[in-house]
Amino acid sequence: MSRPPSLRAIGVATLGVLAASTGAAGAPVPPWIAEGEVPPAPWARSVAPKAADDGGPGDMVLFGGPTRAGGRRGVTRAGATLPFFGAKRGSGCSGVWWLVGPLAWVCSDEAWLSGAPPEPRAPTPGEDGLRARYFFVRGDGASAYASLDSAQEGTADRELEGGWAVAAVQQRTAPGPSGTTQGFVLTTKGVWIALSDLSAARPSTFRGEALADGALDVAWVLADKASVWTEASTKHKPSGARVRFELVRVHEISGAMVRVDEAAWMQTRDLARPTLSTPPAEVTRPDERWVDVELASQTLVAYEGARPVYATLVSTGRPDSPTPTGAHRVWVKLEATDMDNVERGDLDAHYSMEDVPYTQFFEHGVALHGTYWHRDFGHTKSHGCVNLAPLDAKWLFAFTGPHLAAGWVAALPVPVDPGSVVRVR
Repeated sequence: MSRPPSLRAIGVATLGVLAASTGAAGAPVPPWIAEGEVPPAPWARSVAPKAADDGGPGDMVLFGGPTRAGGRRGVTRAGATLPFFGAKRGSGCSGVWWLVGPLAWVCSDEAWLSGAPPEPRAPTPGEDGLRARYFFVRGDGASAYASLDSAQEGTADRELEGGWAVAAVQQRTAPGPSGTTQGFVLTTKGVWIALSDLSAARPSTFRGEALADGALDVAWVLADKASVWTEASTKHKPSGARVRFELVRVHEISGAMVRVDEAAWMQTRDLARPTLSTPPAEVTRPDERWVDVELASQTLVAYEGARPVYATLVSTGRPDSPTPTGAHRVWVKLEATDMDNVERGDLDAHYSMEDVPYTQFFEHGVALHGTYWHRDFGHTKSHGCVNLAPLDAKWLFAFTGPHLAAGWVAALPVPVDPGSVVRVR
């Protein structure tokens, strides 16, 4: 569980405006310009953020309409540029509002028009689905430096506690405080940390299963090694075994046994098997996408209406910090966000996990999110959130609403792109 994000952490147009802005049939070619306005320069192709206060790449806070009263819609990646679709005057902006995406406007006071094509600046995810490398601070803690020169001088910008996690985007070799050459990583927070003070995370490469035929007949082995029998009884010697996270198909259930192949039976206690569920009342459209989290089996199933389309293992809240049950809606999506309890002065131990990926908050500070610090999916583990393997979190992030356009790192729901229902039972 995490503190809900603020929206600098997250900073109405009509559908007719949106259709015109995207060049729909019969509509003007972009950019769309409000009647009576002076057209922009013909070379304008994209909208770029002004530099940040420190001179580095800036970001843009997006609003749901050409007015600050329209509510915040999302935030862009630092340095990303977005397509220029249209312009209109509105309150809260001394210049004009520029349309840069689906019901997404930015004030020209905070951005520039550019002749270059849009550039989302999105790093390519690795095979594990992650956009950064993650490390844990070793037990004695670590010093973080504002620059490699500061590292050489031994002048630390901050101190990190053992067990805290950081996300790295660059690795360099440079002299350290002792004068000897050593490796450093640059984190997403802009500080350098010696590799000798860190241990690399080993994120799980587990992923769930797409249900092409809509049949929810899957299960996963929970034990490191689970026995298999040729009949629905454990009286005789096992004929074989299946290993942890292995996918099996459920063909038949007989008491405490499950048939997973022609002559292969396993004990139900060795498997995590999701059960089919009907849509909650909050799901109102026949093909609406929603998510079902089943606490008893520690599984998650993604649905389109009544049809299951994807299933996987999760880790929900431990008994002392349970995941809240009931039907909720995703109220904000963040490509990555920090999760910690460092402000809790009443606790003896603190944790800090930087850049938790593919985060979808659905009940205050409780979220669906990718998890790089453990691989124990199928068992309760979290402080209340729903932990997913990174590849599953990446898939689910793209499946649910609200959707993030290219170049965005945060999105809030709007009526035409609401937050998906997440039902926990």
